Amino acid sequence: MKKDAEVRLLLRERQRGHPQAVAAARAGMSERTARKYEHAGALPSQLQRPRTWRTRPDPFAEVWPWLRAELERDPALQATTLLGLLCARDPARYRPGQLRTLQRHIAAWRALHGPEREVVFEQRHPPGERAQSDFTHMDDLAVTLGGAPFPHLVFHLVLPYSNWEAVRVCFTESFEALAAGLEHALWRLGGVPRHHQTDQLTAAVQRLDAAGHHDWTRRYAALLAHYGLAPATIGVRQPQQNGDVEQAHFRFKQALDQALRVRGSRDFADRPAYEAFLDDLVRQRNQTRHDRLAAERRALRPLPAAPLAPCREVRATVTRFGTVHVLGNTYSVPSRLVGTTLTVRVRAETWEGYVGTALALTVPRLPGRGGHAIDYRHVVWSLVRKPGAFAAYRYRDELFPTLAFRRAYDRLRAAHPARPDRADREYVRVLSLAASTSEADVEAALTLLAESGTPPVFDAVRDLVRPPQPPVPALPLPVLDLAAYDRLLPSHASPPARAAAEAARG
Repeated sequence: MKKDAEVRLLLRERQRGHPQAVAAARAGMSERTARKYEHAGALPSQLQRPRTWRTRPDPFAEVWPWLRAELERDPALQATTLLGLLCARDPARYRPGQLRTLQRHIAAWRALHGPEREVVFEQRHPPGERAQSDFTHMDDLAVTLGGAPFPHLVFHLVLPYSNWEAVRVCFTESFEALAAGLEHALWRLGGVPRHHQTDQLTAAVQRLDAAGHHDWTRRYAALLAHYGLAPATIGVRQPQQNGDVEQAHFRFKQALDQALRVRGSRDFADRPAYEAFLDDLVRQRNQTRHDRLAAERRALRPLPAAPLAPCREVRATVTRFGTVHVLGNTYSVPSRLVGTTLTVRVRAETWEGYVGTALALTVPRLPGRGGHAIDYRHVVWSLVRKPGAFAAYRYRDELFPTLAFRRAYDRLRAAHPARPDRADREYVRVLSLAASTSEADVEAALTLLAESGTPPVFDAVRDLVRPPQPPVPALPLPVLDLAAYDRLLPSHASPPARAAAEAARG
């Protein structure tokens, strides 16, 4: 069948006075075809008629009443499920290759007789009106740091009008992560919209009853008040109401996956290198939104004088075990703090311990609850004095910094099967050597001893880490003759020299 453009060309050539043969040749058709369209006086698209007949028998005509009854009973039934039942009932007549035909039948029935479907209402977002944010897991991208898996989340903020976005790496959906991500985005944007919308995040929203009534948490309300933002949230189990940021999650992760494929590796040297890669990707994506972002920024309100940098402040007392409990997790601290009550300021990824107003320590924060982080350097000096406590220590597994230390301890136990206390004592002394010198050097020494088959006792490890210095040779004391200096004094000079000196003074 010819296209409308070809027939229009034919008719234009005929209007210019060209013979039918010449006009047909220029339009790329035969004279017979040209005569047909000239006599019809219509374009090919106008001559088409909907087909009302079937080209082949309908294989589902006999069973369609049963199929319709099943769909009316449960409209969510899929064509794959129904065809599987038909193949099981009559394998000689129905086969899996008929799936597409059945899918077309069911789609037509749903369009004409199926249940009403939910309508999504397209929204109009004025510039500077709203910012949407949410957290998204990044584990499916399989990013590694130094070859080790890097499980993490991303706080993602999007402006629905311009689609400008900002991301920040985090590890929990805590209030501290929300506050750090929001402040990071606002200061990068350079202004403040009127509303900030989240889902039913417990760090921001507190449910009041089963009917869905809610209120804002005190800290979240204070954060938004600092920036003059009005809070907004979505309905319970209504993610489509946060659709802009939900779609932005998918598009951003898709773009990141493609960028990692172009890079040729998903492994980064460290976290700053990975974050720089994310920042560069976000910057490139935001460059395509420059025009609408300019309109957005004209409608934004100014930022406050300084970021709020909110944190959660709690009081925690260091136990006699040299540990402190912060938000459901256990951390070791230097033993000098035992019995001290710390003022703890919990941030997104760290917490700071203050004695009065003086900062005593900064510790990486554990995600979740029920975890523990024990630094062997905090307890090893007490273990050196009481090595018998090592065997039953609650957090003993935390006292093996690397696999080399664990293997060294196992070799010591194997070397002294009847005296496990001796193995404990030797290992604790090795651990103290790592705390006082260099963990990497001690680990290298343990590896060398394992390769040579030498038991990793303290003396052997110390000799490799601190090789004995050669004795200092005895040097003879020099004989000093001070007579030459005495001759420089006037009292020791010769008579002619004294006379010459007095003549010069006179």
